[in-house]
Amino acid sequence: MGKVVVTGSQGFIGRNLIATLSTLPDIQILTFDVEDAPESLAARLAQAEFVFHLAGVNRPQDPGDFTHGNVDLTQRVLDILRSLGRPIPLVISSSTQAALGNPYGASKKHAEDLVRAYGKETGAPVFVFRLPNVFGKWSRPNYNSVVATFCHNTAHGLPLEVHDPARELQLVHVDDVVAEFISALQGKLHRGPDGDPAVSRTFTITLGDLAERIGRFPQTRLTREVPDVEDDLTRRLYSMYLSYLPPDRFAYALDTKRDPRGWLAEILRGPALGQIFVSVTRPGIARGNHWHHTKTEKFLVVSGEAVIRFRQLSGSEVIEYSVSGGEPRVVDIPPGYTHSITNTGTDDLITLFWASEPFDPGRPDTYALQV
Repeated sequence: MGKVVVTGSQGFIGRNLIATLSTLPDIQILTFDVEDAPESLAARLAQAEFVFHLAGVNRPQDPGDFTHGNVDLTQRVLDILRSLGRPIPLVISSSTQAALGNPYGASKKHAEDLVRAYGKETGAPVFVFRLPNVFGKWSRPNYNSVVATFCHNTAHGLPLEVHDPARELQLVHVDDVVAEFISALQGKLHRGPDGDPAVSRTFTITLGDLAERIGRFPQTRLTREVPDVEDDLTRRLYSMYLSYLPPDRFAYALDTKRDPRGWLAEILRGPALGQIFVSVTRPGIARGNHWHHTKTEKFLVVSGEAVIRFRQLSGSEVIEYSVSGGEPRVVDIPPGYTHSITNTGTDDLITLFWASEPFDPGRPDTYALQV
């Protein structure tokens, strides 16, 4: 694919784009950002076979900087490309604010017009992406994303300010933005109903709902409840929230039940997940010797040696499975069978368990009976 120039390379979208571009074969990435010497821009663009123009400003102290950062820089990039005498394709990241009359939106609209004029004049393919609120890892809290602000504050135990809970937001995830940018590079562009380049997946949510969803994430460590990862937006919000945790809070302790047999700890639970837990069992010790009406389980020995025994409630035949961490096998535990697992080795037995239903003390569906 050749040499690709990314302006705004240290920005939120730029960093995510470069991370993906770096995984693709046959691409050399040339970057430009505000810290670079201004004269270096021309040298890098002179080598370009494709340009991602992502540099810009959206919250300057001086409103006049909208023109300098969004219009003048775009004009400079295009003037350099024109001087090269060859049609160089270009993607520009704009904003849905371009349809509004505020100073930021007006500057983005002006930059769009410049890019379209460049494409018409030179015949170069140009791709103007009007993006709504972009969220994802590496976005700056209290700057360019309310999602980043909410995730950062929640991860640091700070309050969330919601002035208008009913206000609707249109969100797009940075991974989806990057995927569409790469599609433009590869000639597989997705276009919206108006024919302009567009990101195929967006999310609509109220500010109040956004704050509520993100605000629930810290409790999942205490309840072991898995967030609703079947929902695309919640899954992306949760991953973003984790990216804002202080480094000393990546790890957390489990509620571990210890007795002379060893220990047992629940890892995760949820209505759509069931329950996942792990145990350590001392040599010669058996766990289980109980049965369930409807709950099913899966046993996986991770380390050590064991025998798993079953007996149907109305029968006398005992079924045995010998298992070990050296040859991992999952053993399904059907309902209506009393069952046990015994450490038959000389070392501690480590077993991973899955249950189809999280344990409920009010309805345990667990009945003691020797195999």
